[in-house]
Amino acid sequence: MRGALFRDIAILLARLVFGVIFLVHGLQKLTVDGYAGTKAGFEGMDVPVPAVTAFIATWAEILGGISLILGLFVPVFGVLLFLDMLGAYLFVHMGNGVYVSDGGWELVGALGLGSLLLAAVGSGAFGLDRFLAPRMRFPARR
Repeated sequence: MRGALFRDIAILLARLVFGVIFLVHGLQKLTVDGYAGTKAGFEGMDVPVPAVTAFIATWAEILGGISLILGLFVPVFGVLLFLDMLGAYLFVHMGNGVYVSDGGWELVGALGLGSLLLAAVGSGAFGLDRFLAPRMRFPARR
């Protein structure tokens, strides 16, 4: 019983922290940089199809962040956020070493693999997946 409670609290804390980070990064793209600024930034980093990828990254991070915070559709958004961070790694950070201060991959690696881990374990006992989708086979329902 204690192990399950510890696990669910750890999942909740991870979901909240990762969710807030993704949400604020998505909102920054939307409200601070704006679509034009985000698209221009993606063009400058040679991200393929910047008009599309800027839109997708912005909304994946906003909706994915909200999803993680609420614990709703965590397996789906966990994978989408992992793919978002994989793209950031491949197109922006891969050749820059590890350290974020050098433009490296440490932040996108941690966020991406944390999202993938959440996709694998689900939202835990304190997520809406538990209440809104009791018949779906999310990982936490096994």
